[in-house]
Amino acid sequence: MRPFFRAPPFVFLYLFLALALLVSAQPVALEIDEGQAKAVVQQRFGAKGLTNVERWLDTLAAMEGAPEEQQLEAINSFWNQVAVGGEDIDIWGVEDYWATPLETLGKGAADCEDYVIGKYFSLIRLGVSPEKLRLVYVRAQVSGGNIAHMVLGYYPEPNAEPLILDNLTGLIRRASQRPDLTPVFSFNSDGVYVSGEAPRSVDNISRWRNLLDKMRGEGFEP
Repeated sequence: MRPFFRAPPFVFLYLFLALALLVSAQPVALEIDEGQAKAVVQQRFGAKGLTNVERWLDTLAAMEGAPEEQQLEAINSFWNQVAVGGEDIDIWGVEDYWATPLETLGKGAADCEDYVIGKYFSLIRLGVSPEKLRLVYVRAQVSGGNIAHMVLGYYPEPNAEPLILDNLTGLIRRASQRPDLTPVFSFNSDGVYVSGEAPRSVDNISRWRNLLDKMRGEGFEP
């Protein structure tokens, strides 16, 4: 059986270098100023967006202190249901846009990375260690085609087989149960991970830092 994480082929090297710039070397913790978050969304997106934010905060409150397995199920289900899948060009008018959780809730629409960002920060908010979570770049077989895609991996133990949270399916499965996914590499707030290599951290960051800056302006303290 092939390992779920392996070094990317040369054709994906430029993707690795580009996404490496998105990663902060600092651990992530998340606090939310709920009043500010609600005000920002209501002003930008109106009543529907505010309703989505309130549903999200209610979900977080309901899952506080629950076993991590239950938190994974609840968060995966919430984000898959609250946002309609789409492309950045249709949602935001640009080819590539990394939305904050509030922006995704406000729009009620998401590209694959937006689902992952929402799930990642929701689980961080619930107390799941960033070391257990990785944003995973994969190639996915969809309708006979091979597309670039992103999923969230959860590692109950450092060397455990990850569970995969994906907007393409509501079922959380082990990596070995997802033969439709070919992993390229993974990353989180601590670094970039490629099988057989030491984790790579980035001090000078770009979009990831921009994402965190946007979140701070919305009432988050990541």
